[in-house]
Amino acid sequence: MKSSDNAIPDIIYCDNHILLAVKPAGWLTQPDDTSRECLETYAKEWVKKQYNKPGNVFLHCIHRLDRSVSGLVLFARTSKALSRLNQASRDQEIRRLYRAEVHGILPNKEGLLQHYLAHAEHHAMIVKPSHPEAKKATLSYRVEKFLEHTTLVEIQLHTGRYHQIRAQFGAIGHPIVGDIRYGEKKGSGEEIRLACTDLFFKHPVTGEELTFHTDAPF
Repeated sequence: MKSSDNAIPDIIYCDNHILLAVKPAGWLTQPDDTSRECLETYAKEWVKKQYNKPGNVFLHCIHRLDRSVSGLVLFARTSKALSRLNQASRDQEIRRLYRAEVHGILPNKEGLLQHYLAHAEHHAMIVKPSHPEAKKATLSYRVEKFLEHTTLVEIQLHTGRYHQIRAQFGAIGHPIVGDIRYGEKKGSGEEIRLACTDLFFKHPVTGEELTFHTDAPF
Protein backbone atom coordinates (compact mmCIF):
# COMPACT_ATOMS: atom_id res chain seq x y z
CA MET A 1 0.00 0.00 0.00
CA LYS A 2 1.22 3.47 -0.79
CA SER A 3 2.70 5.08 2.31
CA SER A 4 1.43 8.47 3.48
CA ASP A 5 4.36 9.02 5.87
CA ASN A 6 5.72 11.90 3.81
CA ALA A 7 2.44 13.05 2.28
CA ILE A 8 1.27 16.60 2.85
CA PRO A 9 -2.22 18.02 2.25
CA ASP A 10 -3.09 19.64 -1.05
CA ILE A 11 -5.09 22.91 -0.92
CA ILE A 12 -7.08 22.67 -4.15
CA TYR A 13 -9.40 25.69 -3.81
CA CYS A 14 -9.66 28.77 -1.61
CA ASP A 15 -11.69 31.97 -1.79
CA ASN A 16 -12.94 34.45 0.83
CA HIS A 17 -15.58 32.02 2.11
CA ILE A 18 -14.47 28.39 1.64
CA LEU A 19 -11.38 26.22 1.42
CA LEU A 20 -11.03 22.71 -0.03
CA ALA A 21 -8.16 20.47 0.97
CA VAL A 22 -7.13 16.88 0.32
CA LYS A 23 -6.31 15.05 3.57
CA PRO A 24 -3.67 12.33 3.44
CA ALA A 25 -4.44 9.07 5.25
CA GLY A 26 -2.88 9.14 8.69
CA TRP A 27 -3.64 12.83 9.30
CA LEU A 28 -6.31 14.05 11.70
CA THR A 29 -9.06 16.30 10.31
CA GLN A 30 -9.18 18.37 13.50
CA PRO A 31 -6.65 18.62 16.34
CA ASP A 32 -6.93 16.43 19.41
CA ASP A 33 -4.80 16.16 22.53
CA THR A 34 -1.99 14.41 20.65
CA SER A 35 0.81 15.78 18.48
CA ARG A 36 -0.43 13.99 15.35
CA GLU A 37 -0.39 15.86 12.05
CA CYS A 38 -3.67 17.70 11.53
CA LEU A 39 -5.32 19.03 8.37
CA GLU A 40 -7.11 21.95 10.06
CA THR A 41 -3.89 23.18 11.66
CA TYR A 42 -2.03 22.84 8.36
CA ALA A 43 -4.76 24.73 6.46
CA LYS A 44 -4.82 27.57 9.01
CA GLU A 45 -1.07 27.99 8.63
CA TRP A 46 -1.46 27.92 4.85
CA VAL A 47 -4.10 30.69 4.96
CA LYS A 48 -1.96 32.76 7.34
CA LYS A 49 1.03 32.57 5.00
CA GLN A 50 -0.92 32.87 1.75
CA TYR A 51 -2.82 35.98 2.82
CA ASN A 52 -0.25 37.35 5.29
CA LYS A 53 -2.90 37.30 8.05
CA PRO A 54 -1.91 38.30 11.56
CA GLY A 55 -3.55 36.66 14.56
CA ASN A 56 -5.96 33.75 14.54
CA VAL A 57 -7.45 32.33 11.34
CA PHE A 58 -11.18 31.44 11.21
CA LEU A 59 -11.48 27.98 9.66
CA HIS A 60 -14.03 25.27 10.50
CA CYS A 61 -14.55 21.91 8.77
CA ILE A 62 -18.02 21.02 7.49
CA HIS A 63 -17.39 17.28 7.58
CA ARG A 64 -14.65 15.09 9.02
CA LEU A 65 -12.78 12.07 7.71
CA ASP A 66 -11.40 9.29 9.91
CA ARG A 67 -7.66 9.51 10.46
CA SER A 68 -7.04 6.41 8.31
CA VAL A 69 -9.14 7.79 5.42
CA SER A 70 -7.94 10.20 2.73
CA GLY A 71 -9.72 12.68 0.51
CA LEU A 72 -11.61 15.95 0.20
CA VAL A 73 -12.51 18.05 3.23
CA LEU A 74 -14.55 21.26 3.01
CA PHE A 75 -13.85 24.17 5.35
CA ALA A 76 -15.73 27.42 5.97
CA ARG A 77 -13.64 30.58 6.21
CA THR A 78 -16.39 32.86 7.56
CA SER A 79 -19.18 32.49 10.11
CA LYS A 80 -21.75 33.16 7.37
CA ALA A 81 -20.35 30.37 5.21
CA LEU A 82 -20.17 28.05 8.22
CA SER A 83 -23.82 28.60 9.12
CA ARG A 84 -25.04 28.12 5.55
CA LEU A 85 -22.90 25.07 4.84
CA ASN A 86 -23.89 23.42 8.11
CA GLN A 87 -27.53 23.94 7.16
CA ALA A 88 -26.89 22.57 3.67
CA SER A 89 -25.27 19.52 5.28
CA ARG A 90 -28.27 18.97 7.56
CA ASP A 91 -30.56 19.29 4.52
CA GLN A 92 -28.41 16.71 2.66
CA GLU A 93 -27.57 19.26 -0.03
CA ILE A 94 -23.84 18.47 0.08
CA ARG A 95 -23.19 15.31 -1.92
CA ARG A 96 -20.06 13.25 -1.34
CA LEU A 97 -18.76 10.27 -3.29
CA TYR A 98 -16.19 7.84 -1.94
CA ARG A 99 -13.98 5.24 -3.57
CA ALA A 100 -12.94 2.09 -1.74
CA GLU A 101 -11.16 -1.19 -2.38
CA VAL A 102 -12.92 -3.98 -0.50
CA HIS A 103 -11.92 -7.59 0.07
CA GLY A 104 -13.54 -10.22 -2.10
CA ILE A 105 -15.68 -10.04 -5.22
CA LEU A 106 -19.01 -8.34 -4.61
CA PRO A 107 -21.91 -10.44 -5.94
CA ASN A 108 -23.74 -7.49 -7.54
CA LYS A 109 -22.45 -4.63 -9.68
CA GLU A 110 -24.52 -2.19 -7.67
CA GLY A 111 -26.47 -2.34 -4.48
CA LEU A 112 -27.98 -0.67 -1.43
CA LEU A 113 -26.79 -1.45 2.09
CA GLN A 114 -29.03 -0.78 5.09
CA HIS A 115 -28.09 -1.50 8.69
CA TYR A 116 -28.69 -0.09 12.13
CA LEU A 117 -25.60 1.22 13.90
CA ALA A 118 -24.79 2.20 17.46
CA HIS A 119 -21.73 4.25 18.40
CA ALA A 120 -19.49 2.24 20.73
CA GLU A 121 -16.05 3.23 21.99
CA HIS A 122 -13.95 4.00 18.89
CA HIS A 123 -16.08 1.80 16.61
CA ALA A 124 -19.59 1.32 15.25
CA MET A 125 -21.65 -1.74 16.12
CA ILE A 126 -24.28 -3.38 13.92
CA VAL A 127 -27.39 -3.64 16.12
CA LYS A 128 -31.06 -4.53 15.86
CA PRO A 129 -33.56 -1.73 15.10
CA SER A 130 -34.91 -2.14 18.65
CA HIS A 131 -31.55 -1.22 20.21
CA PRO A 132 -31.99 1.99 22.25
CA GLU A 133 -29.15 3.74 20.41
CA ALA A 134 -29.84 2.31 16.94
CA LYS A 135 -29.55 4.70 14.01
CA LYS A 136 -30.43 3.68 10.48
CA ALA A 137 -27.46 3.68 8.09
CA THR A 138 -27.94 3.59 4.32
CA LEU A 139 -25.50 3.76 1.43
CA SER A 140 -25.49 2.80 -2.23
CA TYR A 141 -22.55 1.47 -4.19
CA ARG A 142 -21.50 0.80 -7.76
CA VAL A 143 -18.69 -1.53 -8.79
CA GLU A 144 -16.00 0.23 -10.83
CA LYS A 145 -13.66 -2.71 -11.30
CA PHE A 146 -13.23 -6.32 -10.23
CA LEU A 147 -9.63 -7.19 -9.35
CA GLU A 148 -8.24 -10.66 -8.65
CA HIS A 149 -9.23 -10.81 -4.98
CA THR A 150 -10.77 -7.38 -4.33
CA THR A 151 -13.35 -4.99 -5.73
CA LEU A 152 -13.11 -1.26 -6.42
CA VAL A 153 -16.38 0.53 -5.63
CA GLU A 154 -17.88 4.00 -5.80
CA ILE A 155 -20.00 4.77 -2.72
CA GLN A 156 -22.65 7.38 -1.97
CA LEU A 157 -23.77 7.93 1.60
CA HIS A 158 -27.46 8.53 2.24
CA THR A 159 -26.90 8.91 5.97
CA GLY A 160 -23.81 10.14 7.79
CA ARG A 161 -23.15 7.74 10.65
CA TYR A 162 -19.91 7.21 12.54
CA HIS A 163 -17.63 4.78 10.62
CA GLN A 164 -20.64 3.96 8.43
CA ILE A 165 -18.91 2.80 5.24
CA ARG A 166 -16.32 0.81 7.15
CA ALA A 167 -18.86 -0.90 9.42
CA GLN A 168 -21.36 -1.70 6.67
CA PHE A 169 -18.90 -3.30 4.27
CA GLY A 170 -17.36 -5.21 7.17
CA ALA A 171 -20.83 -6.44 8.12
CA ILE A 172 -21.42 -8.01 4.68
CA GLY A 173 -18.06 -9.80 4.75
CA HIS A 174 -16.22 -7.38 2.43
CA PRO A 175 -14.12 -5.18 4.73
CA ILE A 176 -12.12 -2.31 3.28
CA VAL A 177 -8.53 -3.26 2.52
CA GLY A 178 -6.35 -2.32 5.48
CA ASP A 179 -9.24 -1.82 7.92
CA ILE A 180 -8.30 -4.11 10.81
CA ARG A 181 -11.06 -2.63 12.98
CA TYR A 182 -13.79 -4.02 10.72
CA GLY A 183 -12.47 -7.34 9.49
CA GLU A 184 -9.05 -6.97 7.84
CA LYS A 185 -6.69 -9.67 9.12
CA LYS A 186 -3.38 -7.86 8.59
CA GLY A 187 -1.90 -4.37 8.47
CA SER A 188 -1.56 -1.50 10.92
CA GLY A 189 -4.94 0.15 10.33
CA GLU A 190 -3.18 3.50 9.95
CA GLU A 191 -4.14 3.78 6.28
CA ILE A 192 -7.13 2.12 4.65
CA ARG A 193 -8.24 2.05 1.03
CA LEU A 194 -11.13 4.47 1.42
CA ALA A 195 -11.13 8.03 0.06
CA CYS A 196 -13.61 10.88 -0.32
CA THR A 197 -13.05 11.70 -3.99
CA ASP A 198 -15.93 13.97 -5.04
CA LEU A 199 -17.88 16.86 -3.52
CA PHE A 200 -20.94 18.57 -5.02
CA PHE A 201 -22.50 21.61 -3.32
CA LYS A 202 -23.69 25.19 -3.80
CA HIS A 203 -21.33 27.98 -2.85
CA PRO A 204 -22.66 29.39 0.44
CA VAL A 205 -22.53 33.01 -0.78
CA THR A 206 -22.72 33.06 -4.59
CA GLY A 207 -25.02 30.03 -4.96
CA GLU A 208 -22.82 28.66 -7.75
CA GLU A 209 -22.95 24.88 -8.23
CA LEU A 210 -19.46 23.58 -7.40
CA THR A 211 -17.87 20.23 -8.15
CA PHE A 212 -14.51 19.03 -6.87
CA HIS A 213 -12.67 15.78 -7.54
CA THR A 214 -9.46 14.15 -6.39
CA ASP A 215 -8.13 10.74 -7.39
CA ALA A 216 -8.03 8.00 -4.77
CA PRO A 217 -4.38 7.34 -3.80
CA PHE A 218 -4.71 3.57 -4.20
